[in-house]
Formats: sequence, C-alpha cells, structure tokens
Amino acid sequence: MKLKISHSTTYHYAQEVMDSVNEIRLTPVTNERQSCYNHSLSIEPNVPMFTYDDSFGNRVHAFSINQPHQMLTIKSTMLVVTTESFTMDDKKKLSTLKPSVAWEYLASEELINRYIEFLLPTAYTEITEEIKQLVDNIPQLTLWEAKQGSVGVPASSVYAWLDALSSYIRTHYIYDPEATTVRTKAYELISKQRGVCQDFAHLMIAVCRAKGIPARYVSGYHFVGDLHGGAADFEQASHAWVEAYVPDLGWCSFDPTNEAEFDDRYVKLGHGRDYQDVVPVKGVYRGTSEQQLIVSVDVQRLTGEA
Repeated sequence: MKLKISHSTTYHYAQEVMDSVNEIRLTPVTNERQSCYNHSLSIEPNVPMFTYDDSFGNRVHAFSINQPHQMLTIKSTMLVVTTESFTMDDKKKLSTLKPSVAWEYLASEELINRYIEFLLPTAYTEITEEIKQLVDNIPQLTLWEAKQGSVGVPASSVYAWLDALSSYIRTHYIYDPEATTVRTKAYELISKQRGVCQDFAHLMIAVCRAKGIPARYVSGYHFVGDLHGGAADFEQASHAWVEAYVPDLGWCSFDPTNEAEFDDRYVKLGHGRDYQDVVPVKGVYRGTSEQQLIVSVDVQRLTGEA
C-alpha cells in the first residue's frame, strides 16, 4: 500500500518566546515491511537542522530558535510503501519452539541481558500490584503446564499469550480521549477503565515486562480512511502500539486498541521504552507557559500504485 502522510504541529504562544530547543521524531523507519521513499520537513521560523540516530535507531532532527518568536510550525510530509505482515496463523507455522522451551528462554540470562532495557519498568510502565494482579483476571492467560521441579509455565505459546493480552485490553477498556492525559501511567488505566492508544500500549507493555517478556512502545500512523464512509482520506491522530519479543519469531506487533491484524495499514515512525522516548515533537523554551497546540494528521492512500 502506498500512503502519503502529512503531519502538522503548530504552537501559538501568548507572548514572544526565545531560546527554543527541539527534537523531532517524524521520520518513518525503513525495514522489512515498509519503505520510506520520500520525507520532507519544514520549520517556521526557518532555521537549520541537524540529524542523528538515537540509541534506539530512531532518526532525530534537532533545531534551535534563539530569536524571539510567537509561533512555531513544524510540517512533515512522507511517502511510504508498506507490505502486509505475517498473520497469527503464519507465525504459528513459522515457530518451531515448544511453548515450554520458549517461556524458559524468556527467563534465561542470555535474553535478559540482551533486552534488559525493554524489561525494566519506566515512569509510564511501573510494575505495581495492580499490574501483577491483572494477569489473574485474564482467563486466557492462566492456563499452565506442569513442569518437573518448577511451578509451571503457560501452556499457550508466547505469541498466543500476547495476542490474548492485547485482545483483553481492547475489549475491557473503553477508548475515551477525555479520560486520560499524556502523563497517565499504565496502572492508572486499570481503575479508570478508559483511555487512548498511548494508555493501552503502556498497559500492555507493563504487563509484558511483569511477565518477563521484552516489550517496546511504537509510534506511527494507522490508515483507516477507507473504512469511514468510503472516503479516500481520513484525518486522524498519531497512533501507538506494541512490539513484543517472541522467541523464534523476533519482534512482533500487537495493537491493543484496534481489532485488526497488524497489516499494511500501519506505518512505523520509531520505538522506545515508552512514549517519552518517541515523542514526535518535544522541546523547551524560555518565556510564557501560555500556549495553544494544534496538531493535524492526514493519511491518504494513493490508489493505482504499489
């Protein structure tokens, strides 16, 4: 699928501000399932940018605005071609490890050392008692296989376990943009019972890490324009989902917000330990705290090509 994505971010300040230092993470990754053919960035006021890759491999554009200004506009336009990922049935066929072996490998020193940054809790994914108890409330995830000399391991495959967890979050929590803020923690969602994709992703990550499964936060876009009245394009917000590590399969994507296979409708920008690592636009400045933020995202499918 060929997708054209426009992402505009505008800050209106009540008074002039200055010494603004910013980072942008709005460049789509190129990997086995998507290719970024074109990406352009424009900044107003016009200033030079420098580019680097952060520790997670995300492309970062950084810039500073020293002179006084009352508005900052960042426009990103990209052309991405995506392909479908493996379905759950495909992954089941590809995996050759017995579930018990896969679960034991997740507890091995080799895996823990390799993926420790995606196993440790963060400010957003703190592993509280509420998080630990959540698994007990999910029938699909409490099937155990007796193991000699141990308490046992889940009888289901790691992938099936993750799929059940994603489905549980999707069906037991209500999508409500007014219920949470950008600072809401994973454990807070359990009592609120409602939130947005960022919250659902953080909750799934926290539960995964409590279970010893490396998990990371993914930012990007999800094209749904043709699912809304047949429109060719549909204005929406950025999206967030989860990548969890499955032995024998590697990093697998799960969307605890939308009931759909992870397919060519998804465009990945980057990943990190939680939202804070992949904020699309973040920065600091000197001046008034009164500001108005306007974000516009538009994803269009270019038909007849790719």
